[in-house]
Amino acid sequence: MIISTPHGQHRWLRATLFAVMSSGALAQTSTSVATPPPVQELPTITITGNPLGATDLITPAAQYGGSELLLRAKTTLGETLDGTPGVSSTYFGPNASRPVIRGLDGDRIRILNNGGATVDLSGLSADHAVTLDPLAIERIEVLRGPAALQYGGSAVGGVVNVIDNRIPREPLFDSAGGVSGKADLGLATGNAERGGALMLETGNDRYALHVDAQARRTDDVSVPKALACTQGGVTTVARRLCNSASETRGGALGGAVFFDHGYVGASASTFATQYGTVAEDEVKIDMKSSRYALEGEVRNLSGWFQGLKAQFSRSDYSHTELSAGVPGTVFKNTGNDLRVEARQTKLGALDGVIGLQMEQSNFSADGSEAFAPYSRTAHMAMFAHEELATSWGKLSAGARLASVQVESLGNPLLARFTPGSRSFNPASLALGGLWKVAPEWQLTSNLAWSERAPKDAELFANGVHVATNTFEVGNVNLDKERSTNLDVGAAWKRGANSASVQAFVNQFSKYISLEPTDLSAAVPVYSSTQVQARFTGLEANGKLRLIEGAQTLDLALRWDTVQADNLSTGQPLPRIAPMRTGATLLWSSGPWGARLGVDQLAAQSRVPVGQLATDGYTLWNAALTFKAKSGPTNLLWYARLDNAGDTLAYSSSSILTQTVPGKVPLPGRSLKVGLQVNF
Repeated sequence: MIISTPHGQHRWLRATLFAVMSSGALAQTSTSVATPPPVQELPTITITGNPLGATDLITPAAQYGGSELLLRAKTTLGETLDGTPGVSSTYFGPNASRPVIRGLDGDRIRILNNGGATVDLSGLSADHAVTLDPLAIERIEVLRGPAALQYGGSAVGGVVNVIDNRIPREPLFDSAGGVSGKADLGLATGNAERGGALMLETGNDRYALHVDAQARRTDDVSVPKALACTQGGVTTVARRLCNSASETRGGALGGAVFFDHGYVGASASTFATQYGTVAEDEVKIDMKSSRYALEGEVRNLSGWFQGLKAQFSRSDYSHTELSAGVPGTVFKNTGNDLRVEARQTKLGALDGVIGLQMEQSNFSADGSEAFAPYSRTAHMAMFAHEELATSWGKLSAGARLASVQVESLGNPLLARFTPGSRSFNPASLALGGLWKVAPEWQLTSNLAWSERAPKDAELFANGVHVATNTFEVGNVNLDKERSTNLDVGAAWKRGANSASVQAFVNQFSKYISLEPTDLSAAVPVYSSTQVQARFTGLEANGKLRLIEGAQTLDLALRWDTVQADNLSTGQPLPRIAPMRTGATLLWSSGPWGARLGVDQLAAQSRVPVGQLATDGYTLWNAALTFKAKSGPTNLLWYARLDNAGDTLAYSSSSILTQTVPGKVPLPGRSLKVGLQVNF
């Protein structure tokens, strides 16, 4: 859903919408600006991951936008979302970090851009960054559990949908037209960050144009421990994370034409970054990505369907690994994505959507660090999602049937890679229900059966994976990965007070795991192996209004835990976040806002034999905001203090904790100040 408001207001509403939402607040509820009377009512925000536009969601969901996103945004998508109940990160330093949802990562987490595919290699290796910069993001949605089924087996863990307005979907102005925009500027002490973004939009009720640009530079990150760093043959020791500096830039041009019952639009965007890999003192990655998108929708049709929406995108991605400035291995990935959704005309209380999705990608790696062959993957799927409204809530059902072909093309310079091809027909089914047991209470339940086709590297890898310091061997005989997921939850809301709890169990019958096969080798050998696995967990969050009136004070609470086991070996699965508890006080009075938060992470001792445990730690954070208005321009000043106690900590969900123990701690104390201007 896109917020559409009168000229001069819509950007400010977007910026302020989440000002008083805590990170644990229920995402599916509507909200309003929490300033003293008069209170301005804001439009309901709908999770776009629900194809029917429902506001009461059966699936667990969270979303961040406006000042809430501004105050939690980090340099990577994974770190931006880390701390959301059920979400941790792969943390390969401050420049490469992917979300981990309920203990699942890689190809089991689907990262989308406006509902369409993103084509990068962040799921292949932890040192590869996601091609989305938080500076360019308007809103992030996180869907957890089986309702993400419509996006395929690669979404068995969940979906992260990153939303921008590069293709406007509703008119931004009336017939008289206008111009609006947003500018962000931020500076931070911990990594000497200098970053900024600018967005401009213009048009009228028949067309809209959008342009944006972003840039950020950082130095090596400050950490609470003195570390050695060897570069150019010289070794120094400092409280800095060696080789963690970065430079990022990007931009986009887009637009749309509106007609009485829909729109058609297009956009072109680019993203480029050069950053250190932190595991190696002199290795950097030079990454570039371009994305071209077309999108259109027709509404208010007659007959069997009331609406039709189509999205197409093409992405070209490459990154070059530089050793002491000398180009080495070059990774490339190009892909196309087509998604068509037809909204059914309602049959009484039954509402639904059917769709078709087609994806195709071509991967190559040239150089000494190529551990997987050239490959081609083609994916075609049909899906359906139906909801039946009842007097006590609603029922939902979904199904997805797919055809996947994964082909190894070998490598013209490396004989160890041999051509081969596998075809799979994964299927997924889901059932869900929502019961409104009382005006303030609702119960939800989801049951899903899902299949995932193995990825190219899982089938055909055969080489040293430098980022993980392992020799990876694929298994061309892998079967589809199968899982059964049960999710149950309860939610309560009364005015400004809310609470929710979710419990889940995810049982895999053929979980694809990299299992050690020769730890005595110079580079330990790991092979793709199918095992029995189980993930269980509990998530809870809530918000309590402590003071009501001209000043408000809220207490936001969050807690989660997940346990993951390899049932075939009786060992825990690796890189699982420990039990986490957090609390935040949120105060507001007129134009002022402040928050003080603490996160307690327990020690993680449930690790496979031979791997290192991580100690528990406590991180404190704080933020202060001030809003001002000058004519049509709205200013938001902010200051954010991260890791206020400068605590030494290591991430249990990062591979670096095992491959280079003690070398890559989490960032130390950092103060970031900034200004966001909306006009």
